[in-house]
Amino acid sequence: MKKHIHFSVVLIISLIVSCKQESKETKEVVKEEIETVSQTAEPDKKKPLSPHTETMAMVGDAHIHIDYSSPGVRNRIIFGGLLAYDQVWQAGAHMATWLETDKDLEIDGKVLKAGKYGFFVIPNQEEWTVIFNRNWNQHGKDDYDASDDVLRFKATPKISEEIKEHLEYKINKTTETSGTISMSWEKVTIEFPFEIK
Repeated sequence: MKKHIHFSVVLIISLIVSCKQESKETKEVVKEEIETVSQTAEPDKKKPLSPHTETMAMVGDAHIHIDYSSPGVRNRIIFGGLLAYDQVWQAGAHMATWLETDKDLEIDGKVLKAGKYGFFVIPNQEEWTVIFNRNWNQHGKDDYDASDDVLRFKATPKISEEIKEHLEYKINKTTETSGTISMSWEKVTIEFPFEIK
């Protein structure tokens, strides 16, 4: 009889220990899963510093599309600071900004044939040089070659007191056959008119 009771006590104790151990292991597994979930969810919250952006519009029967990466000011001096005056800039971050039109456009008295073009600028305090280049698919200005320019003209920058945090392009329709294209970033905006040919 004593032997039987002793055996029962040992069995109960070993069952209790076994259950506690299993419970502890389960908690550890759950904790690991929670940590894994929070580690994988974290990177999704981080937004890119220069998000890929595009703008497009129909002006008359012309479809115009601008594709660019939009850097932020982030408390920096941009023009004459981060971006030196009198040097070519790809007018965006990462890949060169490009513009595509399915109709010929007249800009500054010159014709920009229907097609896809790299869009570059040369910033200056007094006036900017605006450039359309046949090499639209290039990283930054690494492959920029002035001999590929198809159109160059001057634009006067407008200075604002308000800061435009992220680079922004706009295509505005002014009539059925004309419009304006503008680029704004930091305190500077350049804008130029175009007509559909």
